[in-house]
Amino acid sequence: MSTLSFDDLASHVADGSVDTVLVCLVDMQGRLMGKRFHASNFMESSHEETHCCNYLLATDLEMATPDGYASASWKAGYGDYVMKPDLDTIRMMPWLPGTAMVLCDVLDHHDHKPVPHSPRAILKRQIERLDAMGLTAMMATELEFFLFAAPLDHIRRDGFRDLEPISGYNEDYHILQTTKEEGVLRPLRNHLHAAGIPVENTKGEAEAGQAELNIRYAPALECADHHTIAKHAVKEIAWAQGRAATFLPKWHKDRTGSSSHVHQSLVQDGKPAFHDPDGEHGMSGLMRHYMAGLIAYAPDYTALLAPYVNSYKRFAKGTFAPTKTVWSVDNRTAGFRLCGANTKGIRVECRIGGSDLNPYLAQAAMLAAGIKGIEDKMDLAPPTGGDVYDAAGAADIPRTLRDATETLRGSAMLRAAMGDDVIDHYTRCAEWEQEEFDRVVTDWEIARGFERA
Repeated sequence: MSTLSFDDLASHVADGSVDTVLVCLVDMQGRLMGKRFHASNFMESSHEETHCCNYLLATDLEMATPDGYASASWKAGYGDYVMKPDLDTIRMMPWLPGTAMVLCDVLDHHDHKPVPHSPRAILKRQIERLDAMGLTAMMATELEFFLFAAPLDHIRRDGFRDLEPISGYNEDYHILQTTKEEGVLRPLRNHLHAAGIPVENTKGEAEAGQAELNIRYAPALECADHHTIAKHAVKEIAWAQGRAATFLPKWHKDRTGSSSHVHQSLVQDGKPAFHDPDGEHGMSGLMRHYMAGLIAYAPDYTALLAPYVNSYKRFAKGTFAPTKTVWSVDNRTAGFRLCGANTKGIRVECRIGGSDLNPYLAQAAMLAAGIKGIEDKMDLAPPTGGDVYDAAGAADIPRTLRDATETLRGSAMLRAAMGDDVIDHYTRCAEWEQEEFDRVVTDWEIARGFERA
């Protein structure tokens, strides 16, 4: 089964196999927010539009109402947005009985124009720019996460302390260990496949209890949709099985972090635009320009790949998480890895993003950087070999959210590509995360200094 047409959904509603429709937008954090409609109401009228409070695109992980946003505030009264269902995204949610879902575009309540800082709108804008160049972006994301033995509600009540992963040792590619997790991962694969998400596989990752879900490449917007729905499904299916899943990039200082690598290539006239059999490593000139922009502007968009304070705890030597913004050929120590060299499947993998990224924002930012590289015919530096962690002279990934926020704020490239209002909006989002962290007294500070200070 893939996505459903509106007529397909009508048939399911008529025969009673669907009684609930989830009508969802994607928020700044990459989560599904919305309403559960009785299917009869959705078919009668709500498929045209419904409404939500505009604070949903000006909030944080805790659903607070931070100040400093131009788009929504107490002063402006927190009005409405229009949620406009994209009927091309209707699909079943097979792990929820009798339930279908649809993703929405977010429109201004007064003029029905797209809200520019909505994640789907941000990505669509970059896709439109590529389309005007005769190019189509093909993307694939890898979702890494940890599974824990205890139910989520138990972990929360215990204050997120003494966490025990579902397995006891490194399970990278480990079939025996991952067999123990099939109670979660088998239904995940099968339900996502039934929902029209082109799942390739799950595998163990490089830590106890760490898993990876791989989804087949697709056009950029579909890829982001697939990622968002799949991440939601991981959490719901784990919860239903009495387990807990987290996409926090670094849940323990001694444990490997979780990433979300993004593979990307371009297609022109139905053919791989990144491939030139006569080019070095099989790379076309277009690919070299794209990668040059991708790498040169990596600091500008790091805050959209690593949006929280915790995100930066993942960047550490010898952990497979990069620390340098250079490229290498099939080398997992670099921020950017050339994959599929000398084949039609040649592509670039960005390894900077954490498991907490919003795929719409991440993909949009990388496309904007790549487009700039193409427009300016930027030159690609030679690849960096060996252990890139120790590469002298290689530029660093911003080390903290504070640093990344400032590069985002000052990015002329992103402001030109996305608009000042969008960059100011997400700069404020990053500022708020830092402000919330800065006012907290952590357990580490208390244990370290309670007696000794």
